[in-house]
Amino acid sequence: MLEDFRPHLIDLRKRLVISALTVIVAFFICFTFYQPILNWMMMPVEAVLPKGSHMVAVEVQETFFTALKVSFFTGFVFSVPVILWQVWKFLAPGLYDHEKKLIFPFVFFATLMFVVGGAFAYYAVIPFGFKFLINFGSQVVTVLPSIGKYVGFFTKLLVGFGIAFELPVATFFLAKIGLVNDAMLKSYFKYAIVAIFIVSALLTPPDVLTQMLMVVPLTLLYLASILIAKIFNPAPKEDEEEDEEDE
Repeated sequence: MLEDFRPHLIDLRKRLVISALTVIVAFFICFTFYQPILNWMMMPVEAVLPKGSHMVAVEVQETFFTALKVSFFTGFVFSVPVILWQVWKFLAPGLYDHEKKLIFPFVFFATLMFVVGGAFAYYAVIPFGFKFLINFGSQVVTVLPSIGKYVGFFTKLLVGFGIAFELPVATFFLAKIGLVNDAMLKSYFKYAIVAIFIVSALLTPPDVLTQMLMVVPLTLLYLASILIAKIFNPAPKEDEEEDEEDE
């Protein structure tokens, strides 16, 4: 049995090595430009800082490790198309010939939705979230955010939104190969809502407004995924009737 899986394990290792090398090369390239990238990352929080406040490095080594975080994050983002390509190449042997031709749309739209999710976090979620956190109590204390903690939070939020916005793309290709249909997604809707609220609470600042900025688009994306599945792989009528009876 192990011999049957050996070719898949070898191929998986090959895809992981290519993806890792791509991220490493991109990391070193981005490290030479980490300062303008870091300035871009700090723009949302600097726009809402009270007068006289600024970003600080609490520990001696914090600036250096922040540069590493910035470079790795940026290198990962630029490597996303290659990583997605390798994911598809790993899955391709189990697909039909007409399904294998979807590789270019998959890589393009998956990359596009990752960027859209990150942009939504950058322009909508981060400004609102940090404005609330920074203004709260700023009349009592001077706010001096730690650059290391901010970058860590920033990268987690952008990657989280980028991955979350992949839901319609993933649904489209799973529907095309027959693994999901609209009835399945409808039946899991209430569980998906609970999961969305949990993820939003973990990824966003602890205020209701910012959390809703993640809950609302993710819920809309899930509803869009149901529509996508209905278009490309509608459930048989008898399955829909059984789901309605269960409800």
